[in-house]
Amino acid sequence: MCCLTSSSQQPHWNFHAEVQAFSSRLHEDFCLEELKTAFVNPCYLQAEQQRRRGLGVDSETAALALKDNVDLSRKGASFTSSFLSAWCRASFPTLPAAGVQSVVRHLTGPAVLTKVARNLGVEDLAMSAACPVPDDVLRATFMAVIGALRESGGPERAGAFLRDFLGAQLVGEDLFAMWPVVDPMGLLVEELTRKKLPLPEPRLIRAAGASTVLPLYFVGLYSDRKLLAQGPGETLAAAEEEAARVALRLLYGYTGSHRPLDFSPLQQPSAQSLSSH
Repeated sequence: MCCLTSSSQQPHWNFHAEVQAFSSRLHEDFCLEELKTAFVNPCYLQAEQQRRRGLGVDSETAALALKDNVDLSRKGASFTSSFLSAWCRASFPTLPAAGVQSVVRHLTGPAVLTKVARNLGVEDLAMSAACPVPDDVLRATFMAVIGALRESGGPERAGAFLRDFLGAQLVGEDLFAMWPVVDPMGLLVEELTRKKLPLPEPRLIRAAGASTVLPLYFVGLYSDRKLLAQGPGETLAAAEEEAARVALRLLYGYTGSHRPLDFSPLQQPSAQSLSSH
């Protein structure tokens, strides 16, 4: 990582070569000058200028011929949000807007962005005033890298990158872990009403250990005498709530067995529609 006291100060450190290697590892055709800028955080520039002034260097000489990544980071964050929103709507067309927003918020949240940025080696090149690179600086650098890719290769390449590295983080994630629905039965009623289907009727399917300290109930939800879903719970209410969540996952096409996410080459029209962002 390029901190003030790290490898960037070592005699054999070649920033240009390291950035070039980073681009090659990702199999992306970055404009190297854009990519170099993506790694330069404003905190690094400020700290380096202060360090030089402390050594008695005059202000004009102390000024660094480097541009910070603030603009690229802003562009990257904006494009990331707009692309992932469009991609999630296309991947789960029946998912309500609130669900799409929650999924996008999860994919662009601190935990996911920090993990992906570290796995891609962004931390090793991020120019930061502090060592190790703070998580918020790392995330800003990652967004700047995305901004640099969009500037270098256009929205289609940047979109494919986001889909492959951030969209893939949905694998194994439960919908309602990302989207905390307080009243799943109420939401299910809304969805069935919107589809003009009969309201759900809960029925106890089976129970085990009802007289013990660890009872287990299975409740089925029926609509027009057809089983929508079933779910387990330690109480009837809990089992009914879980059955409602299962029914919603089925309605939204977001289940453990849902069709694989689309990782085919992006279509040109969708890329063009994002070019204005």
